Amino acid sequence: MATEVKRRPGVTRVSRKHQVTLPVDVLREAGLGPGDELRVTADGRGRLVLTVVHDPLEELIGSAPGSSAMTDLDALRNEWER
Repeated sequence: MATEVKRRPGVTRVSRKHQVTLPVDVLREAGLGPGDELRVTADGRGRLVLTVVHDPLEELIGSAPGSSAMTDLDALRNEWER
């Protein structure tokens, strides 16, 4: 039977594999969820900063609807198949 380890709320520990588990409440408060990519930087001794990595292409996807019809991308693609 596994021994349950009591932890203080908001406190975590670095594992032997240098992994850290972040408390769900803290992630929710920061607006983070599964699949979010984070950049980790050191900000002095004992202080880490996690920052969401934004993909600039994700922000542009769908921002110009109809542009493929205006440039006739299908015709351009077909030129390569000839």
